[in-house]
Amino acid sequence: MRLTILHVPDCPNVATLQDRIGRLITAEDVVTLRVVDSADLAAEVGMTGSPTLLVDGVDPFAEPGRSASLSCRLYRDAAGRLAGSPSLAQLRHALDPLAAIDRDEP
Repeated sequence: MRLTILHVPDCPNVATLQDRIGRLITAEDVVTLRVVDSADLAAEVGMTGSPTLLVDGVDPFAEPGRSASLSCRLYRDAAGRLAGSPSLAQLRHALDPLAAIDRDEP
């Protein structure tokens, strides 16, 4: 699996996202960080806020109608709380939907 974390420079939520992804991936998976520092580049790579995770080139958390953005991205967890990165459970589901069944970890 190829994972790309798109982010603005100095995004404070990248480390949390990296840590959570690190708990779920295997040695064969590749994680790349890509700094996005212009609106044109954000539109080109599909970043709708920082950080944006692409799994094999696709944003599993995409929301219809969201436009490219250099702003902070917020994710809503199962309880409705906002956070700067997807929860471990949300990432587990995005990376392997079958593994996420009946799990409610944060």
